[in-house]
Amino acid sequence: MKESTGIVEVYGLVAGFVALDAGCKAANVTAETFDKNKPGNPDGLDVPLIVAVKFRGSITNVEAAVEAAKAAAQKVSGVVTSHILTSTEPDTEPMLKLNAFDKN
Repeated sequence: MKESTGIVEVYGLVAGFVALDAGCKAANVTAETFDKNKPGNPDGLDVPLIVAVKFRGSITNVEAAVEAAKAAAQKVSGVVTSHILTSTEPDTEPMLKLNAFDKN
């Protein structure tokens, strides 16, 4: 059976760590590498960085992790969006490993 993937985009690195911690404590999931994105209007935001937190596991566990992550990040700086891939396709797997944190 294919694993599910949950993605939660939050404002800022601190919120990313808080979301990751909450999601991993709430469910039996594993974490993928964080990713980051600088929004088009960074000067208009309190936190000019969007961080994608990614969870892997069964659909039930991923759903629980995403909900916990969203609740925790909302208390820090906010949630941009979230989505769950119920059955991640093999062609998607390499893209989950990409991240911009190692780039200048």
